[in-house]
Amino acid sequence: MALSRAASSPSRAALLKPLAAAISSSLFRRSISTDTTPITVETSVPFTAHRCEAPSRTVETTAEELVGFFRTMALMRRAEIAADSLYKAKLIRGFCHLYDGQEAVAIGMEAAITKKDCIITAYRDHCIYLGRGGTLLDVFAELMGRQAGCSKGKGGSMHFYKKDAGFYGGHGIVGAQIPLGIGLAFAQKYKKDESVSFALYGDGAANQGQLFEALNMAALWDLPAILVCENNHYGMGTAEWRAAKSPAYYKRGDYVPGLKVDGMDALAVKQACKFAKEHALKNGPIILEMDTYRYHGHSMSDPGSTYRTRDEISGVRQERDPIERIRKLVLSLDLATEKELKDIEKEVRKEVDDAIAQAKESPMPDPSELFTNVYVKGYGVESFGADRKEVRAVLP
Repeated sequence: MALSRAASSPSRAALLKPLAAAISSSLFRRSISTDTTPITVETSVPFTAHRCEAPSRTVETTAEELVGFFRTMALMRRAEIAADSLYKAKLIRGFCHLYDGQEAVAIGMEAAITKKDCIITAYRDHCIYLGRGGTLLDVFAELMGRQAGCSKGKGGSMHFYKKDAGFYGGHGIVGAQIPLGIGLAFAQKYKKDESVSFALYGDGAANQGQLFEALNMAALWDLPAILVCENNHYGMGTAEWRAAKSPAYYKRGDYVPGLKVDGMDALAVKQACKFAKEHALKNGPIILEMDTYRYHGHSMSDPGSTYRTRDEISGVRQERDPIERIRKLVLSLDLATEKELKDIEKEVRKEVDDAIAQAKESPMPDPSELFTNVYVKGYGVESFGADRKEVRAVLP
């Protein structure tokens, strides 16, 4: 009644028009769907199997999961683009390998497993860390060598770590993380805790002898190990066909089953990882080859355009980009509007900018940190004296 009376006065009616419009729009505007009702979607291409039955192409998802995929992958993409800028501004030093283009592997894998399951990877690790629950502040502080980083500013780009979430790094030596991943799977089987380990490596590391040695042990002992080859088709600057006589990496295990997956389709990755986890717990190791693509060069010192054409890169962006695929799916299912998705991207950009500003405020590690995290606590080498040039060693 009060509203109708106020509206009868011409001047007051004019004042209340914007209010009425706002009330009307808030009543009828549909918000982004967070429905958890199952939605059935088919993967972009069929799985190709070696020594096992391929999983179904039909994947069950929800509106909440799909919008979550979009947001998390947009966050990962923005973080990597920001890291590019920070590197060029010389705020990130040393090696830096970016993951943009490969986000579907990280997000699809996480959707199929729990934090009890372990992940270990190579040096392209920023987004895997974010997928495991790491924060943007952890990421940017570590990249810039600050105390607030996930490895206290001492690991840098290649050595992210989050043991409480089952993430065991970030490793700089090509292929060296694979035997460590098999070791994690050995511990899981020994403890009988019904979890698995994912050991990620690239096509460039797929010819490493240690991979085959570790795989042989995993198969002998039926370990719950999943070897994930993130095949982005270029090991440093060498195309896979120039480095591998047999680039069908999912078949490389011979006696170990394998599966080729569209690594640019987050739902296909989710389905494959769910299948692989069930297989590994019952039957032992399996290889997943993720057919993916990196937009940046191998590292920041590689322009990425001397061994492939710009048309090739833009073609993949247009046809297979993992974020655009999810965007189209969300829009086609009417789970959000184009504007709402753009708003998410704006929010993500602000989150990244805020995290960078916070990371810049974090101090550099104290020089004494050079001597910590090397030996068991209480042992090792420490510097002392007025000028800290004297060294004292305590060994077991």
